[in-house]
Formats: sequence, structure tokens, C-alpha cells
Amino acid sequence: MAVYAEKHNIFQLMQSLMEDLLVYQPEDPINFMIAHLKRDNDEVPKIFVVGPPASGKTTISRWICKHLSATYLCPQDLMRSKLLKRSSEAMALRDQKKQIPNDLWAALLEERLNDVDCIKLGWVLDGFPETRSQALVLQSTGIAPRHVVVLSAPDTVLMERNLGKLLDPLTQEVYHTTFDWPVDFAVQKRLVRPEGVSAPATARRLLESHRNLPGIIQAYEGCHKVINADQPCVDVFAQVLNFVQSRPHSDAPFSPRVLLLGPPGCGKSLQAALLAQKYGLVNIFFGDLLREKVAAKTAVGELIKPFFESGYPVRDSIALSVLKDRLSEQDCLTNGWVLHGFPRDVDQADLFKHTGFEPNRVFFLNLPTEVALQRICQRATDPVSGERYHTIFKPPADEDVHQRLRRNPKDAPSLVEKKADIYNRQVTELEDYYEEAIFLNADQDPYTIFEHIESFLVKPLPVQRR
Repeated sequence: MAVYAEKHNIFQLMQSLMEDLLVYQPEDPINFMIAHLKRDNDEVPKIFVVGPPASGKTTISRWICKHLSATYLCPQDLMRSKLLKRSSEAMALRDQKKQIPNDLWAALLEERLNDVDCIKLGWVLDGFPETRSQALVLQSTGIAPRHVVVLSAPDTVLMERNLGKLLDPLTQEVYHTTFDWPVDFAVQKRLVRPEGVSAPATARRLLESHRNLPGIIQAYEGCHKVINADQPCVDVFAQVLNFVQSRPHSDAPFSPRVLLLGPPGCGKSLQAALLAQKYGLVNIFFGDLLREKVAAKTAVGELIKPFFESGYPVRDSIALSVLKDRLSEQDCLTNGWVLHGFPRDVDQADLFKHTGFEPNRVFFLNLPTEVALQRICQRATDPVSGERYHTIFKPPADEDVHQRLRRNPKDAPSLVEKKADIYNRQVTELEDYYEEAIFLNADQDPYTIFEHIESFLVKPLPVQRR
């Protein structure tokens, strides 16, 4: 049940249904839930982008919309829209230099979010809410973003940006005299300075933003991220995109079933040991599992022994039987597991899938063959102490120890190259088979790799939009 529920996001779906039931409290909850399911929009973007003036809210918002095919929304467009019932009321208040009430903003946004494009494609709201009170009114109306992006930068940077800002009145695109001058001469000619762009006005707006942003952040404590906007725009966008494509933390039951794939020397054994140590997962190295059966002289061990003696791979049917029995034991079912050394090809992966023990996290640890040779062929063991050394990374300090070091015959360069070649021939098909796999560069510090694996283990996988 847990495998099916996680694969089809049943827990997240139930959570979304319960949230909407509590917010809207419909008189007919059954038909309300049916309508909710028919919308099929639980995975679409629902994003607020907030921050001080000139922090890049509009640019980032439009880039998100372009990348995710979402609908762009901003307060100015809500006021100008003739399709919204109360937009004329908002425009009249603005023309009279009066403040637009928060409940009117909420009504305009609520009506706009009920349009088909927002429902089916999702939306990105640029520069709103501007105060904590506006955020609370939106929440009371049932308007809740999935992600809140908070852009931040030093005041000196924001002041310089804002004073150089220019607007294309035709497309509403924002340009800058220094950082983003348009190439098209026709666009250059029609650029105008936006209203209220002066040093005193910018300073007032910055002060007001500093007063209001902490309250907004507090209102969205569990779903916001502060991102430094004082860096190249593409870098800001990359961080924002990574955040908005992540899924919020779920309290759904989760039992890790981790599969580590990679060439010899990529560090699968070390990463499996670290995961087992920190999270209590059962560490299953498939080769050791088969050797244990042979050493215990079990019936299945007697079937495996001839394959070991001849050097041929163990027959898939026997291998799957051994693996299925191990994964069926209570410690694996309760604590989860981390498997390495299997599968070696797509046929084994497909057979493994049909055992009912499909992994929910698959990691490919990529490593060049020349690095694998350096890691494996230079390692040796002290037969007296059992300590493992490496002639480059961990040489023995004592010359006597150095003299008695012994290398495993399996670490010979020819054998390592052969194993790497076999893996490289199979890996492309395996990568295609495991579509949601995570790819990591294994040629770096092992604890850095572990942090990457850990981040994907404790957080839901990113949304795969089709």
C-alpha cells in the first residue's frame, strides 16, 4: 500500500483535500471533493514573489512563468482587468489617491484565480502581499501559495537599481540603463521612467518594505525562502527555480528504499554505510548477501556455489529469490533499506520491480574510469592490523607497515577496467529505466555526496511536470 500511495501521491492528495475542506467548509463535502479531483491541479505552481523595490520581483516572476508555463499576476493587472467585477472600484480608489482595502484586493485575486488559466496552469503573483495584514486576509479567503519567494539585497544596491529603472509601456517589460539596456532601437525610444522613481521616494519605499517584510515572512513561515538578489539574475533564477520545483515537507509515512548505482570505486559502499549509520536503514550489499548464503551452506547457497567457482554471474531467478527473502524480513520492512550491487542491467531491474520491492530513491554515482583506477588500484591492507591504506590518499607513516601491505588481486587494473566497461555498457539503459533517478558527481568529497543524497532522502522528490 505504501509503495502505491507514494508513487501516486495519495498522501499529498488527501492532505490537499483536507486543507480545502477546512478552508471552505462546503455544505456538500462529497461533491466539493469530486470537483476538487476533477480540477487535477494539486501540482501546478502557486507562488508569491515578494521583496523590496528593485529586488527583481517582476523579472524573476516572468521568468518563472515562462519556464513553468504558469500565469503571471500582479496587482496592477488586477486593477486594470475589465473582466473582474470590482476592478473599476479599485481603479476609482487609486485615481482618488486612496488606499485600496485589503478585502477588495482579496476579492479581485480570488476571482482571478478562479479563471481557467490559473486553475489549469498555476500562477505566480508578483509583489503581493505587501503587508502582513494583506497576507492574513488572503489566508482567511483561502488563497494560500505553495511557495513564497522572498528576494533580498542591500539598500545601496536596490537604490542604484531603482533609479536606473525604465519601463516599456507597450509590453510592461522592465529595463535598466546600466544592467539591462534593450538591443532593439524601437524599444529604446519608447522607454519611460516609472511613476514614483526618485531617490526620496525609493528611500521611503525601502523603509516601508523593511517594516513589512518580517510580518509577511512570519505569515508564511513554513513555505518561504529568502534568496539573495545581489548576484547575477541567472543565478538568482536558478535558486528560485530549484525552490519552487521542490515539494513542501509532508508528514506522510515514508520508509526509504534506496538504490545506489555506479561504477567500481564510486563510493557506493561508503554512502550505504553512512545512510545505515545515520538513518538506521538496512545496508544490503548484494555480493555479500550471496556470499553469506554460500558460507551458511543453505540450500540456496549450494545452488549459488557453482556460479562462484566458475566465475559466472548467478542466475537471475536465484539472485531475485535471495534478494526478495532478505527484503521481506521485518527489519527491512520497518526501517527501510539501502541496496547496492544490484541490478546490473535493465532485465534485472525489471525483474526486481515485479518482486514488489521497487526502490523509491535511485541514485547514480557517476565517476570517470581513470579516477576509479586511481582509487581502487592504489589501495592496500595491513595483514597484521587489518587497517586499510591508500598510497596517495592515506599512506602509512611506518615503513614496516608499508613493507607488509598487501593488495587484493581483485583490485588489479585489468579487472577494474573490465568491471567499469561492463557497467558503462549497461548504464544508459538503466538511466532510461529509472526516469526519476538522481545523478551525482562521485568525484568529490564523500561527505559532500552524502549531503546531496541526504537532502533527496528527507525531502519529497521535485515535481515532474508533463
